[in-house]
Amino acid sequence: MNNIDLIENEATKLANGGTELMVRRIYDGLPRELLEQVQIIPTRLETPLDETKVRIAWIHDLPGDPSLDYLKDKGWVKFHRLVFCSNWQMQNFIAYYQIPWSRCLVLKNAIEPIEKHEKPTGPLRLIYTPTPHRGLAILVPVFQELQKTYPDLQLDVFSSFQLYNWPDRDKEYEPLYDICRNTPGITYHGSVSNEEVRETLKQSHIFAYPSVWNETSCLCLMEAMSAGLVCVHNNLAALFETAANHTIMYQFQEDPQKHASMIHQCLSHVIDNYDDAKKGLEFQKLYADSFYSLGSRVMQWRALIESLLLEPRGFEKAQFTYNTLTGQIG
Repeated sequence: MNNIDLIENEATKLANGGTELMVRRIYDGLPRELLEQVQIIPTRLETPLDETKVRIAWIHDLPGDPSLDYLKDKGWVKFHRLVFCSNWQMQNFIAYYQIPWSRCLVLKNAIEPIEKHEKPTGPLRLIYTPTPHRGLAILVPVFQELQKTYPDLQLDVFSSFQLYNWPDRDKEYEPLYDICRNTPGITYHGSVSNEEVRETLKQSHIFAYPSVWNETSCLCLMEAMSAGLVCVHNNLAALFETAANHTIMYQFQEDPQKHASMIHQCLSHVIDNYDDAKKGLEFQKLYADSFYSLGSRVMQWRALIESLLLEPRGFEKAQFTYNTLTGQIG
């Protein structure tokens, strides 16, 4: 621990979602002497900016969120860098807030790689780990339909808003949770520790994610890739970037019925051809473990902070002209 408090807002202080856990782990991996010289704002600005420090906005949300209004009207100029978790997200912010590309940077989200293991034999186990509003309402009836052809199929559901300490948000999904609880073959776990999710990932075969949410990145998918699951999902938002062509991906469908039909078709194909589908999983795991390594990301954050501390302060105020005839700057 570096003993320097992470700047958190009221929403993140009590949350233990993947992003919150990752931010804390990266922050704890950085040297104290560097953190004393920077002010890192994770998405929401609820703390006065310190003009004596290098200021970094670390953004995980979507453009247009009211909590990001501080970026409007060139509010981004108050930060030395804006860090995003995917190129898809960064480019949307650049267009929405008219931020210069040079002020932005992508440092992707990261995970602790899941150790190699042997998958259990027997019935195939599917798993869903994102929050419910991101696609659970599509997956549950699709799974029930799949059971008619594959009666031994299993599904583990780790999903609720308790992870973020938002019990009121769960109320509208209680009927869906009840369906999960009362459907043979579905085990509803609610919100548990990340360690328990990771242990179940090691016992699972297929990560099923019919996303209806514009993911700016996807830690759930990263962990599933690292755990050696065949990952079936669509290409909405940054999912295609996170997957990097290592997964089974289908075209997103706006219509829920067409969407359900599409993932049903993909899952059926994977179940029927699981031995073939898992042939590329070793390469998938190698990619996820190396490219999304938490240790590597800590080093990249350290390099970023060190480079920003070397930049001349007030550099953005300097005026430059370029003479196209002489090729000189003056």
